[in-house]
Amino acid sequence: MITRLAYWGVGGVLALGALAATPNVAVADEGGVSFWLPGQFGSLAAAPSQPGWSFANVYYHASVSGGGDVAAAREFTIGAFTRNVNINLNVNINARVDIDFVSTSYVFATPVLGGQLAVGLGGAAGRNSTSIDGTLTALVGNLTVTRSGGISDERLGFADLYPTASLRWNSGVNNFMVYMSGDVPVGTYDSTRLANFGIGHGAIDGGAGYTYFNPQTGREFSVVTGLSGNFVNSSTDYRNGIDWHLDWGASQFLSKQLHIGAVGYFYKQLTGDSGAPLFLGENKSQVVGIGPQIGYLFPVGNMQGYLNLKAYWEFDAERRADGFNTWLTFAISPAAPPAPVAPSKPMYTK
Repeated sequence: MITRLAYWGVGGVLALGALAATPNVAVADEGGVSFWLPGQFGSLAAAPSQPGWSFANVYYHASVSGGGDVAAAREFTIGAFTRNVNINLNVNINARVDIDFVSTSYVFATPVLGGQLAVGLGGAAGRNSTSIDGTLTALVGNLTVTRSGGISDERLGFADLYPTASLRWNSGVNNFMVYMSGDVPVGTYDSTRLANFGIGHGAIDGGAGYTYFNPQTGREFSVVTGLSGNFVNSSTDYRNGIDWHLDWGASQFLSKQLHIGAVGYFYKQLTGDSGAPLFLGENKSQVVGIGPQIGYLFPVGNMQGYLNLKAYWEFDAERRADGFNTWLTFAISPAAPPAPVAPSKPMYTK
């Protein structure tokens, strides 16, 4: 059986993995790059946390590939051809990203609107390797231009900064959350290169979440959904559409320290891009991901440590490169206070 106090400690460290961030891999929106990185939220996302400072480090690895529409859109972004050409799509794109996210957050002890307020800031650095190979045929009026071969780019860099804020409420086994996050575009970015870490424009994302957790059985289910809005990329005069995302996680605690389960996400672009090449139309994208997870809690001095490993296999992708990604999270947060011990009943004597 898991006590309510232990549960609050678990919720604090599990929620730290939520960073509204993405390296410039081939995924969605302009040139295959979206602000929101699916999979950020998982189990116990809406659970309350212990007041004080918390820290998280997330190693993220992704290996994805895409067909002609994704690859050609990426070539358009780096200025390989103009918006009004027609393209014969016989090219492929591949990307491999290894990046380390770091975040810190502070949970206030004083309630706000009856809930628990937390604010945080995240950033990242790592390595990005992206390549495009195949034959691309561009048609401009009666002129046909064919180019075969490949384009590749690899470099180290820093991502943008990602401020976050959230409010959480607890009522028995039910937990609720609203959150807001954004993108401050200060990362490594060059609109003429394939491999980037910043996205070249600001963005804002907001949504709500719910967690069911029964400490008596150790069973939990969490779901978080939100919408992303994007500002214009001044380097390319391009604006991504509105994106909808939903992350979920389900797990069973086998003990107070160990839990196993499954995770997944849905990502879908609701409105078209502004500035997309004509052959792509509105350039809406989508993808679905699902996979396993395992987590372990342990003491770190007078703090609480947490390790989590989760992986996603992607499918049902449209206008978006897909493949697999893994997340290894190490987090430290204030430990839950020990559960109160009932006083012993004095022995009756005459």
